[in-house]
This record gives sequence, structure tokens and C-alpha cells, in this order.
Amino acid sequence: MRRLLLLLCLLPCVGGAQAPLTRTSVTQAPVIQIPATQASAIQQADLTLHREPGLGVGVQKVLRGLPTGVLVGVLVQDLQTGQVVQAKLPDTPFIPASTNKLVVGAAILNERGGADGWWSAELTVPAAQVGQASVKAVTLRGSGDPTLSMSEGTYSLRLLAKQAYARGLRVVGQVRLDDARLDSATWKDAPIELPMTALRLAEWHDAPPLSAESARRRLGAALIAELRRAGIKVGSEDVGEAAPFRPYLSPPRTDGQGQPLPPDPVVPVDRRPEQGVASVRSAPVAKFLAATLRPSDNLNAEELLGTLALRPAANGTLSGGLARQRAYLGRIGVDLSGVVLADGSGLSRKGRLTPRALVDLLHVMYDLPYPLAGTPAEGSGFPGRVYRQRQNAFAEALPQGGTGENVPAHNGRGGTLARRFLGAGLDVRAKTGTLPGVSSLAGYVTATSGHTLAFALMMNGPLDTPILTLRALLDEMVEVLAAEN
Repeated sequence: MRRLLLLLCLLPCVGGAQAPLTRTSVTQAPVIQIPATQASAIQQADLTLHREPGLGVGVQKVLRGLPTGVLVGVLVQDLQTGQVVQAKLPDTPFIPASTNKLVVGAAILNERGGADGWWSAELTVPAAQVGQASVKAVTLRGSGDPTLSMSEGTYSLRLLAKQAYARGLRVVGQVRLDDARLDSATWKDAPIELPMTALRLAEWHDAPPLSAESARRRLGAALIAELRRAGIKVGSEDVGEAAPFRPYLSPPRTDGQGQPLPPDPVVPVDRRPEQGVASVRSAPVAKFLAATLRPSDNLNAEELLGTLALRPAANGTLSGGLARQRAYLGRIGVDLSGVVLADGSGLSRKGRLTPRALVDLLHVMYDLPYPLAGTPAEGSGFPGRVYRQRQNAFAEALPQGGTGENVPAHNGRGGTLARRFLGAGLDVRAKTGTLPGVSSLAGYVTATSGHTLAFALMMNGPLDTPILTLRALLDEMVEVLAAEN
């Protein structure tokens, strides 16, 4: 009985000025399509009361302005002490909107080997024709990334063509594309409503191909044009597919006494894989990650997910890319209870993340940072120092609060937070998330104590909920969190 009375006393403290956290009030909250049963959500909330703190007085006061029917999830962790300092429904699945991009961003840094990781593109020719001026075909192969340019910079088709010419290539019978590593059809129902292809060009961002066939034609035509521009004759306008590679199995051998010998190590030239005649490398991955997270670029995020889905690392499908993301989260210890990954951008309303999953991810990306190029040697191995020196690639890719740029968000450090937290004097680096009825904010803030806090604030409500009101409440909560901790 004493335990029951204690629980009843605690309930209003967790909910602030909202209705007490009872079975009736949670069941009536119009959470948007949360897949877990409401009874399960209540059980999770009851368990939370026993193992974690509730909300501070300041945050409770902020939440008094919450519109009717909006459910709020909060988790805040002090990254210096590891202590959870504020919590409310941390294990309830919410529609994350664009805070989902944190997942694909972290997975890409891991997959590419860190902030200085890169993508590549190559031109290959049949092994039997290496070194010849005239070849049957030249094949474009790549990493599936969206940063390869037609003509700009060192990561471009133009530079590939110039390299091939410099190495003696003068005549090409046909241009081929190694674009079978991704199954574009599996993206047809994705909310981005654009095909993902295994070879992409940066120039497509503002006018992307509307079909995989259109992408193939445009890319093939661009490569043919650049080869000709470099002085290489191309015999056909038709764009072919990369020749399939069949592993060579050496015939069995025996010695004079009929005893088996090891396989012949020499592979006949006509059975060897195609060999490269030109290769280019992209700018560091961290640069493109910042161009994705700061302005919350949906197409960029889906293209990054596409690189995770490429064969042979995955099975070439959307679900394969999502599975690689989920496997990565599990490997670094993120609590996957209630997590549903549906896309890279967060446009899908089928996706679900919990505040705990987001804070788990933020904590790992802080404790095991991928430093940017040029990180001072004395900062290596000390997460707090790397973060303060603004050398944590993940944190620096996030929007920065209060920078005040009066230019489009994608051109500035502030991104989607440039005009938020103006004059607050706070160091906030966080990812926003917005859909009808959904507003989220997850990232880092430096508290008045000097400690860095990882936080995830998630709000789901009716579709007609005023988003600007939710956004203002989120910002006020972050300010209070910094002051209270």
C-alpha cells in the first residue's frame, strides 16, 4: 500500500501541469500511429518512474503551454558523468521526422571509416586490352554517392576522361555503367518518390531523374561527352551494362605420379576482372554530411542510405540499407526497443525512434568521436576536448543554434537552427525534425555547469497541432535544461 501511495504522489510530478499520467490520460492522448500498444507504453512509463528521474520544475513549467493532445518524450544525459538528469517517456516510440537523419549520418561515418573517409569512381577496361589505345568498352564504376560531378573539381567525369586520355586511351567502342548494384524498384514506395541508382551525379540534386532509365541515359550521355571532350573517340551512343564477372576456377592439376597439385595461380587474361585506367576520389565524407544535416536535405539523406544498400555490402535494396543501419545501431549499443527504421530522411510516418535510442546514439558519437582533419594531437582520445575544439565531425555536421545567418540555411553553419536561440548565449548543436503534428529536437547543449548534455525532445500530436508553438516550447525547454544543469 505504501508503494502504491508513493506512486500516486509521483505521477503529477512527472506530468507537470498536464493531466496525471494515468491509464486513462495516456490512452486518450492522440499519438500519431505509434505501433506499440498503448498499454505497453503505459507499462514503460510506469517502469521509468522507478529507475529514472522525472522532469525538473523548469521543464514542467514550460510544458504547461503544451497544446491539447500532444505527447512528449524527454531524455537528457550529462555526458561528463553519464547520469540521466531528466526523463519523461524515454522508451516510448515517436515519429522522429528529420531527427531520423542522425541515424544515417552516424552510419555513414562508420561505413566510410570516419570524417576523412571518401567515395571513389573508376573507369575500367577489359583486362586483355589494358594498355591498348583502342578498347572494346570502358565501364564507369562508383560508390553510389551523390557527389560525383560531371565537370567540376577533382571528383568528376571530366577528370576521369582526362586521366584515361593521358594513359593512352584513344578509341572506345561503347560506354558501360556498373549500375546493377542497387535495385531502384525497391525505392518506388519511399516518400522521397525518386529512384535511387547505383551511380549518381551532383548536378542532379535540383533536377533529379524521375526514373532509373532516365538516370542511365543522362549519365551515359554525360560520360560520352566528357570522353570526346578529352579527345577520345566513342563509337556508339548506346549505353551498355557492365560485363558480369565470373570467378575463375583453375582446373585440377596432378604431378607425374598422379598426386594433386595446388591450383595454378595464374588466371587467364580473358577471365580476369576489368582493370582500371582512371580513378578519382571525393572530398571528405564529413563535408557532405554537413551539407545533409544542417539544411536537413531529404534527397541527400536518401542517397546516403542508398550507398549503405549497395551490393555486395548489402543486398541492393531499401530494406537492405535499413538493415545495415539497424545492425550498426545494435553494434554500438543503442537500445532498439520500439525502433522502426523506414527511410533515411524521416519523411516517412512509419518510422519510430525513442528518446533513449537517440540519446544512446548521441552519447556514442560524443564518446567515440570521428575527428575532423587537422584535429590537434593533444585533443585525440579526449572526447570533451575534441567537442569543445569543434573537431567532432558528427557534432559539427549538426545545425548550430543562434548563428543568425540571413541567407538560405544550406549556406551557413546554423542550418535549420540559424534563427533559433538568437541571443540565448547557448552552444546548441542539434538536429531538428518537423512533420504535421510532429516536432523534435535532438543533439547537444552546453549547460551552465560547463558539462555537455545530450538530449532528445520529441512531440507527437494531432496533424493540426500548431508547429510553431511546439518549436517554441522545444527551444524554451533547451534553455531551461542548460540553466538547470
